Amino acid sequence: MLLPTPISITDPADPRIALFRDIRERDIVGRQGLFIAEGEVVLRTLLASGRHRPKMVLIDERRLAALSPLLDRLSDAVPLYVASREVLDGIAGFPLHRGILAAGERGPPLAPAELLVPAGPRVVLVLSGIANHDNLGGIFRNAAAFGAAGILLDADCCDPFYRKAIRVSVGTTLTLPFARLVPGDDIVDLLRGFSYELLALSPAGREALAAGVGAPRTAVLLGAEGPGLPAELLARARSVSIPMAAGVDSLNVATTSGIVLFALSQRPR
Repeated sequence: MLLPTPISITDPADPRIALFRDIRERDIVGRQGLFIAEGEVVLRTLLASGRHRPKMVLIDERRLAALSPLLDRLSDAVPLYVASREVLDGIAGFPLHRGILAAGERGPPLAPAELLVPAGPRVVLVLSGIANHDNLGGIFRNAAAFGAAGILLDADCCDPFYRKAIRVSVGTTLTLPFARLVPGDDIVDLLRGFSYELLALSPAGREALAAGVGAPRTAVLLGAEGPGLPAELLARARSVSIPMAAGVDSLNVATTSGIVLFALSQRPR
Protein backbone atom coordinates (compact mmCIF):
# COMPACT_ATOMS: atom_id res chain seq x y z
CA MET A 1 0.00 0.00 0.00
CA LEU A 2 1.37 3.42 -0.95
CA LEU A 3 1.54 6.39 1.39
CA PRO A 4 -1.62 8.52 1.00
CA THR A 5 -0.98 11.95 -0.47
CA PRO A 6 -0.35 14.30 2.48
CA ILE A 7 -2.69 17.28 2.76
CA SER A 8 -1.00 20.41 4.10
CA ILE A 9 -2.77 22.37 6.86
CA THR A 10 -1.58 25.94 7.39
CA ASP A 11 -4.43 27.38 9.46
CA PRO A 12 -5.36 25.97 12.91
CA ALA A 13 -8.97 26.97 12.17
CA ASP A 14 -9.15 24.81 9.02
CA PRO A 15 -12.52 23.00 9.28
CA ARG A 16 -11.06 19.76 7.88
CA ILE A 17 -9.18 19.12 11.13
CA ALA A 18 -11.89 20.37 13.52
CA LEU A 19 -11.92 16.97 15.28
CA PHE A 20 -8.42 17.69 16.61
CA ARG A 21 -9.00 21.26 17.78
CA ASP A 22 -8.47 22.04 21.49
CA ILE A 23 -8.44 18.36 22.40
CA ARG A 24 -7.34 18.97 25.98
CA GLU A 25 -10.41 21.11 26.70
CA ARG A 26 -12.97 19.11 24.75
CA ASP A 27 -12.13 15.48 24.32
CA ILE A 28 -14.31 13.98 21.59
CA VAL A 29 -14.98 10.74 23.43
CA GLY A 30 -18.62 9.82 23.03
CA ARG A 31 -19.13 12.09 20.03
CA GLN A 32 -20.37 10.01 17.08
CA GLY A 33 -18.40 7.05 18.40
CA LEU A 34 -15.00 8.69 17.82
CA PHE A 35 -11.84 8.90 19.92
CA ILE A 36 -8.40 10.52 19.76
CA ALA A 37 -5.20 8.43 19.57
CA GLU A 38 -1.96 10.24 20.36
CA GLY A 39 1.62 9.21 19.62
CA GLU A 40 3.39 6.67 17.40
CA VAL A 41 2.87 3.60 19.60
CA VAL A 42 -0.87 4.24 19.95
CA LEU A 43 -1.27 4.95 16.22
CA ARG A 44 0.55 1.69 15.44
CA THR A 45 -1.83 -0.13 17.78
CA LEU A 46 -4.86 1.49 16.18
CA LEU A 47 -3.72 0.53 12.68
CA ALA A 48 -3.25 -3.07 13.82
CA SER A 49 -6.62 -3.24 15.56
CA GLY A 50 -9.21 -5.52 14.11
CA ARG A 51 -12.03 -3.83 16.01
CA HIS A 52 -11.39 -0.09 15.63
CA ARG A 53 -10.30 1.87 12.58
CA PRO A 54 -8.66 5.25 11.84
CA LYS A 55 -10.78 8.05 10.44
CA MET A 56 -8.06 10.67 9.85
CA VAL A 57 -4.46 11.35 10.84
CA LEU A 58 -2.64 14.62 11.58
CA ILE A 59 1.14 14.73 12.04
CA ASP A 60 4.04 17.12 12.36
CA GLU A 61 5.40 17.57 8.83
CA ARG A 62 8.94 16.98 10.10
CA ARG A 63 8.00 13.41 11.04
CA LEU A 64 6.52 12.45 7.69
CA ALA A 65 9.60 10.75 6.24
CA ALA A 66 10.42 8.75 9.39
CA LEU A 67 6.80 7.62 9.79
CA SER A 68 6.30 6.63 6.15
CA PRO A 69 6.57 2.85 6.80
CA LEU A 70 3.77 3.13 9.35
CA LEU A 71 1.65 5.59 7.37
CA ASP A 72 1.91 3.35 4.31
CA ARG A 73 -0.62 1.12 6.08
CA LEU A 74 -3.32 3.81 5.87
CA SER A 75 -6.15 3.26 3.43
CA ASP A 76 -6.60 5.85 0.69
CA ALA A 77 -9.95 6.61 2.33
CA VAL A 78 -8.18 7.94 5.46
CA PRO A 79 -7.03 11.56 5.03
CA LEU A 80 -3.43 12.23 6.07
CA TYR A 81 -2.93 15.83 7.17
CA VAL A 82 0.45 17.43 7.87
CA ALA A 83 1.24 20.73 9.55
CA SER A 84 4.17 22.66 10.97
CA ARG A 85 4.90 22.28 14.67
CA GLU A 86 3.50 25.77 15.34
CA VAL A 87 0.24 25.09 13.47
CA LEU A 88 -0.07 21.66 15.07
CA ASP A 89 0.28 23.15 18.55
CA GLY A 90 -2.30 25.78 17.64
CA ILE A 91 -4.74 23.08 16.57
CA ALA A 92 -4.28 20.89 19.64
CA GLY A 93 -4.27 23.85 22.06
CA PHE A 94 -0.99 22.83 23.74
CA PRO A 95 2.55 21.83 22.67
CA LEU A 96 2.09 18.43 21.05
CA HIS A 97 5.53 16.92 21.64
CA ARG A 98 4.74 13.57 20.02
CA GLY A 99 3.57 15.28 16.84
CA ILE A 100 1.01 12.58 15.99
CA LEU A 101 -2.77 12.58 16.31
CA ALA A 102 -5.33 10.22 14.87
CA ALA A 103 -9.11 10.21 15.09
CA GLY A 104 -10.48 6.70 15.35
CA GLU A 105 -13.90 5.10 15.04
CA ARG A 106 -14.68 2.66 17.81
CA GLY A 107 -15.93 -0.78 16.91
CA PRO A 108 -19.09 -2.42 18.22
CA PRO A 109 -19.14 -2.84 22.02
CA LEU A 110 -18.91 -6.23 23.68
CA ALA A 111 -21.66 -7.51 25.96
CA PRO A 112 -20.52 -8.71 29.42
CA ALA A 113 -21.49 -12.30 28.56
CA GLU A 114 -19.25 -12.23 25.47
CA LEU A 115 -16.32 -11.28 27.66
CA LEU A 116 -17.00 -13.88 30.36
CA VAL A 117 -18.24 -16.94 28.50
CA PRO A 118 -15.06 -18.44 26.94
CA ALA A 119 -14.16 -21.68 28.72
CA GLY A 120 -10.94 -22.53 30.53
CA PRO A 121 -8.64 -20.79 33.02
CA ARG A 122 -8.72 -17.01 32.75
CA VAL A 123 -8.52 -13.81 34.76
CA VAL A 124 -10.78 -10.80 34.32
CA LEU A 125 -10.79 -7.49 36.16
CA VAL A 126 -14.00 -5.90 37.41
CA LEU A 127 -13.79 -2.15 38.05
CA SER A 128 -16.16 -0.21 40.29
CA GLY A 129 -16.30 3.58 40.18
CA ILE A 130 -12.85 4.13 38.59
CA ALA A 131 -13.30 7.73 37.42
CA ASN A 132 -9.62 8.75 37.10
CA HIS A 133 -8.36 8.36 33.53
CA ASP A 134 -4.73 7.86 34.59
CA ASN A 135 -5.73 5.00 36.88
CA LEU A 136 -7.97 3.45 34.25
CA GLY A 137 -5.23 3.57 31.63
CA GLY A 138 -2.71 2.11 34.08
CA ILE A 139 -5.06 -0.76 34.95
CA PHE A 140 -5.55 -1.60 31.27
CA ARG A 141 -1.79 -1.59 30.71
CA ASN A 142 -1.22 -3.92 33.67
CA ALA A 143 -4.05 -6.22 32.60
CA ALA A 144 -2.55 -6.55 29.12
CA ALA A 145 0.96 -7.07 30.51
CA PHE A 146 -0.10 -9.97 32.74
CA GLY A 147 -2.39 -11.65 30.23
CA ALA A 148 -5.81 -10.84 31.68
CA ALA A 149 -8.65 -11.88 29.39
CA GLY A 150 -10.55 -8.60 29.69
CA ILE A 151 -12.11 -5.95 31.90
CA LEU A 152 -15.67 -5.34 33.10
CA LEU A 153 -16.53 -1.75 34.01
CA ASP A 154 -19.52 -0.70 36.05
CA ALA A 155 -21.70 2.23 35.01
CA ASP A 156 -19.69 4.67 37.16
CA CYS A 157 -16.32 4.07 35.51
CA CYS A 158 -14.91 6.62 33.09
CA ASP A 159 -14.56 5.82 29.40
CA PRO A 160 -11.50 3.82 28.25
CA PHE A 161 -11.65 5.74 24.95
CA TYR A 162 -10.85 9.05 26.61
CA ARG A 163 -7.62 10.38 25.06
CA LYS A 164 -5.63 10.36 28.29
CA ALA A 165 -6.76 6.85 29.22
CA ILE A 166 -5.67 5.58 25.79
CA ARG A 167 -2.30 7.34 26.09
CA VAL A 168 -1.54 6.12 29.63
CA SER A 169 -2.56 2.58 28.64
CA VAL A 170 -0.08 2.76 25.71
CA GLY A 171 -2.94 1.81 23.42
CA THR A 172 -4.09 -1.28 25.31
CA THR A 173 -7.59 0.16 25.77
CA LEU A 174 -7.83 -0.40 22.01
CA THR A 175 -6.70 -4.04 22.15
CA LEU A 176 -7.84 -5.55 25.47
CA PRO A 177 -11.48 -6.67 25.38
CA PHE A 178 -13.79 -4.83 27.76
CA ALA A 179 -17.50 -4.56 28.41
CA ARG A 180 -19.64 -2.20 30.45
CA LEU A 181 -22.29 -3.23 32.95
CA VAL A 182 -25.55 -1.34 33.17
CA PRO A 183 -27.01 0.06 36.41
CA GLY A 184 -28.77 -2.68 38.34
CA ASP A 185 -26.62 -5.56 37.07
CA ASP A 186 -25.73 -7.99 39.85
CA ILE A 187 -21.98 -8.38 39.34
CA VAL A 188 -21.66 -11.28 41.79
CA ASP A 189 -24.44 -13.36 40.25
CA LEU A 190 -23.17 -12.61 36.76
CA LEU A 191 -19.61 -13.73 37.52
CA ARG A 192 -20.63 -16.82 39.46
CA GLY A 193 -22.93 -17.78 36.63
CA PHE A 194 -19.82 -18.12 34.48
CA SER A 195 -17.90 -20.02 37.22
CA TYR A 196 -15.58 -17.22 38.37
CA GLU A 197 -14.19 -16.95 41.88
CA LEU A 198 -14.39 -13.35 43.09
CA LEU A 199 -11.33 -11.74 44.71
CA ALA A 200 -12.26 -8.34 46.16
CA LEU A 201 -9.29 -6.12 46.98
CA SER A 202 -9.52 -4.04 50.17
CA PRO A 203 -7.10 -2.82 52.87
CA ALA A 204 -9.50 -4.53 55.29
CA GLY A 205 -9.50 -7.82 53.39
CA ARG A 206 -10.02 -10.94 55.46
CA GLU A 207 -6.91 -12.67 54.08
CA ALA A 208 -3.54 -11.52 52.78
CA LEU A 209 -2.68 -11.78 49.11
CA ALA A 210 -0.26 -14.60 48.37
CA ALA A 211 1.43 -15.81 45.19
CA GLY A 212 -0.72 -18.34 43.39
CA VAL A 213 -3.96 -17.18 45.02
CA GLY A 214 -7.25 -17.69 43.21
CA ALA A 215 -9.15 -20.32 41.26
CA PRO A 216 -8.42 -21.06 37.59
CA ARG A 217 -11.27 -18.70 36.64
CA THR A 218 -10.79 -15.58 38.75
CA ALA A 219 -12.44 -12.16 38.72
CA VAL A 220 -10.46 -9.42 40.49
CA LEU A 221 -12.71 -6.67 41.89
CA LEU A 222 -11.16 -3.22 42.28
CA GLY A 223 -12.80 -0.06 43.62
CA ALA A 224 -11.98 3.62 43.43
CA GLU A 225 -9.34 5.08 45.72
CA GLY A 226 -10.98 6.43 48.85
CA PRO A 227 -14.40 4.77 48.90
CA GLY A 228 -13.12 1.40 47.65
CA LEU A 229 -15.56 -1.38 46.83
CA PRO A 230 -19.15 -1.25 48.11
CA ALA A 231 -19.59 -3.14 51.39
CA GLU A 232 -22.20 -5.38 49.76
CA LEU A 233 -19.67 -6.58 47.18
CA LEU A 234 -16.99 -7.17 49.81
CA ALA A 235 -19.38 -9.25 51.88
CA ARG A 236 -20.22 -11.53 48.96
CA ALA A 237 -16.69 -12.06 47.65
CA ARG A 238 -13.38 -13.41 48.93
CA SER A 239 -11.83 -10.22 50.31
CA VAL A 240 -8.06 -9.92 50.03
CA SER A 241 -5.54 -7.32 51.21
CA ILE A 242 -1.96 -6.57 50.17
CA PRO A 243 0.45 -6.56 53.16
CA MET A 244 2.09 -3.13 53.59
CA ALA A 245 4.49 -1.41 55.96
CA ALA A 246 3.13 0.01 59.19
CA GLY A 247 1.60 3.45 58.81
CA VAL A 248 0.56 2.96 55.17
CA ASP A 249 -3.08 2.04 54.71
CA SER A 250 -3.61 1.88 50.96
CA LEU A 251 -2.11 1.72 47.47
CA ASN A 252 -2.91 3.41 44.20
CA VAL A 253 -5.54 1.28 42.45
CA ALA A 254 -3.48 0.84 39.27
CA THR A 255 -0.51 -0.30 41.38
CA THR A 256 -2.81 -2.69 43.22
CA SER A 257 -3.96 -4.20 39.94
CA GLY A 258 -0.37 -4.90 38.89
CA ILE A 259 0.52 -6.59 42.18
CA VAL A 260 -2.58 -8.79 42.16
CA LEU A 261 -2.20 -9.75 38.52
CA PHE A 262 1.43 -10.69 39.11
CA ALA A 263 0.43 -12.87 42.07
CA LEU A 264 -2.20 -14.59 39.94
CA SER A 265 0.33 -15.15 37.17
CA GLN A 266 2.41 -17.28 39.55
CA ARG A 267 -0.24 -19.99 39.80
CA PRO A 268 0.79 -23.41 38.52
CA ARG A 269 -0.41 -23.92 34.96
